[in-house]
Amino acid sequence: MNGFAGFVLRRAVGALITLFVLSVIIYVVFYVTPGNVAQITCGPRCSPAQVHQVAGQLHLDDPLYVRYWHFLQGLLAGQDFSTGTSVEHCPAPCLGQSYQTDQQVTDIILTKLPVSFSLVSGAMVIWLLLGVGTGVLSAWRRGRFSERVLTAVTLAGTATPVFVIGLVLMIVVCGELQLLPFPQYVHFTDDPEQWAWNLLLPWFSLALVEAANFARLTRASMLETLAEDHIRTFRAYGVSERAVITRHALRGATASVIALNAVTFGSAVGGAVLTETLFGLPGIGQELVHAVKVVDLPVVVGMVLVTGFFVILANAVADVLYAVADRRVVLA
Repeated sequence: MNGFAGFVLRRAVGALITLFVLSVIIYVVFYVTPGNVAQITCGPRCSPAQVHQVAGQLHLDDPLYVRYWHFLQGLLAGQDFSTGTSVEHCPAPCLGQSYQTDQQVTDIILTKLPVSFSLVSGAMVIWLLLGVGTGVLSAWRRGRFSERVLTAVTLAGTATPVFVIGLVLMIVVCGELQLLPFPQYVHFTDDPEQWAWNLLLPWFSLALVEAANFARLTRASMLETLAEDHIRTFRAYGVSERAVITRHALRGATASVIALNAVTFGSAVGGAVLTETLFGLPGIGQELVHAVKVVDLPVVVGMVLVTGFFVILANAVADVLYAVADRRVVLA
């Protein structure tokens, strides 16, 4: 237990260091971009004096390291913002204040995050079930006609953009067959049943593309495991093919599936832009696109940092799951 606890502690410290380095890189990259942020924020009709005043309010005249230090202080201890007539406190973790709306970036993210999280969580269940199941079946039926069909389907799924799948599903399911209404996001707390029904098409649109990747990875990992000597030994001792596939070969593919799922889930939280835009879901991805268009740097930096946080967190959780599945990882 002490070894496992030390392993978890090392992974947690490593995740924090990675997040810190990521925050530095993101902050520097976005705030060294060319263009007059004060002019863009103030508007095209502002006078030079007004632009200079806006630059002072946004602390754009301070050195970059000073601005990053204030940003880091906001993350750890909160920050105060002047609204002109009063001072507003932004509690930690404070990601800054929007240039366009003066709204706290943390509040914007907390408003959008449940939508993206609902989309990705439901899609994850589907892509794991379809992807791993298809990969197992394809490896089991290797060399047969059914395996060729499954391989062709997974290749088609990998090559098809998510917006094409989404449009086809909407036209067929909502338009021609009228099995479901056109998706309109409903909060889970308002009506759980309608929340699920309205997310079915977005879930499948996002999951079908990712399921193809999981199917290919699972098939390749299982075929590699099935070619090993201990599998031939199990078969020689009369172990049933079903037991060989489910108990031994599938276990060999687990590590690869966990790793891919960690990266996919983390990046999809902030990267499902096409799915959110296509179905009108007010999530992180759609808000990030809007913030980039209006050059709202605090919102862009905050949302990219949150997306990176989920990727790092998902990979840290994947490392812990490795250790649970195989205690030899703890000694590595």
